[in-house]
Amino acid sequence: MFRTVLKVGAVLALVSMSTLAFGQQSATGSDPKPAVSAAAPTAQPGAPSAVASTPATNAVVAPSPKGMATALHELSPWSMFMSADIIVKIVMIGLAFASLVTWTVFIAKMIELTLVQRGLRLALRKIADSRSLAEAQFALGSKGTVLSSLLSAAMREARLSAGISSDAGVKERAASSFAEIVRSESRRIRVGMGLLATIGATSPFVGLFGTVWGIMNSFIGISKSQTTNLAVVAPGIAEALLATAIGLVAAIPAVIIYNHFSRVTKGYLELVGRASGASARLLSRDLDRTHVSPGRPANSHAAE
Repeated sequence: MFRTVLKVGAVLALVSMSTLAFGQQSATGSDPKPAVSAAAPTAQPGAPSAVASTPATNAVVAPSPKGMATALHELSPWSMFMSADIIVKIVMIGLAFASLVTWTVFIAKMIELTLVQRGLRLALRKIADSRSLAEAQFALGSKGTVLSSLLSAAMREARLSAGISSDAGVKERAASSFAEIVRSESRRIRVGMGLLATIGATSPFVGLFGTVWGIMNSFIGISKSQTTNLAVVAPGIAEALLATAIGLVAAIPAVIIYNHFSRVTKGYLELVGRASGASARLLSRDLDRTHVSPGRPANSHAAE
């Protein structure tokens, strides 16, 4: 009887030690290993049974692969945006709006530059054989191109300078008017380019701000949960990195479109310079004709 009691006590001590060890492993986050069951003592005839059964109260259910796949599937861009911090959401919305503005400027400027270049080339072809400012204006008609503005400025200066014998002064004043028109056209055609430059230069840094803020919140969550499990901190880090990705999506097209429009604008301003030169030549011809005697042809005057 005494031996049986000793054996029962030993079995109970082993069970309590294994339960304590299992609890410590669960607290430290390590994978619990099943305790090795002690050998059941040999029952003596007529002796009471030792321990009938031990309830499995500390059983741990491992996550199923299907549940892990569902959790990974939920890390979509939309779900990451919806679960992000309010500051990160504001950054993402601002970058998305900047990307929308970039493509809007691209479509608008592409249409504008195509139309003005085509119209100016056509206008230059129309006045190629014109002999005077009045003839050039008649050939152009009422089209509102920059060439029409240059011809109007030349005719206005010639009218205001009537009776002045100094042709050099007339040409100088006309050249000043041409320069103002060219500068105004240059400013007008570059509208929207500064916006593209701003978006291309600042979007990566705005996205980086959202990333830093999101990673900071992830580290705060790590300190609160007191765990280094990657599955706990991965969603927050992914949300933070999404802000940087959106910033690059907004910045890269803006830089490419800005460089493209810089080249196209430079070509258009060269056409404007050609139009200014054509207007100056027509003004010079008109001024030379005013010095020719009414009954004397210009070629005989030049021959003398």
